Amino acid sequence: MVRSKKVNFEKSLEELEHIVEQLETDELGLEDSLKQFEKGIKLTRECQQALNEAEQRVLAVTEQADGAAAYSDFNEEDSE
Repeated sequence: MVRSKKVNFEKSLEELEHIVEQLETDELGLEDSLKQFEKGIKLTRECQQALNEAEQRVLAVTEQADGAAAYSDFNEEDSE
C-alpha cells in the first residue's frame, strides 16, 4: 500500500522517542507494550524511508553529469 502523505520526520522521531521512554519505564502492561512496540517499528521504518529519500535527493543534487560527486556547503540557503 502506497501512502499518499509525506512523513513528518521530526514529529515521527519525537513520537518514537516517547514510545521508547514509555517502554523503558515498565509502566505498561504486556499488551500495551506490544502495541507500542509495533507502533515504534512502524515509525522506525517510516523514518528510515524518509532518510533514504532524503539521501537520494542529496545525491541527485550533488552528482555532476560525469558521475563525480560535487561537494557543496549545505549551510548555504537554497537559491530557489
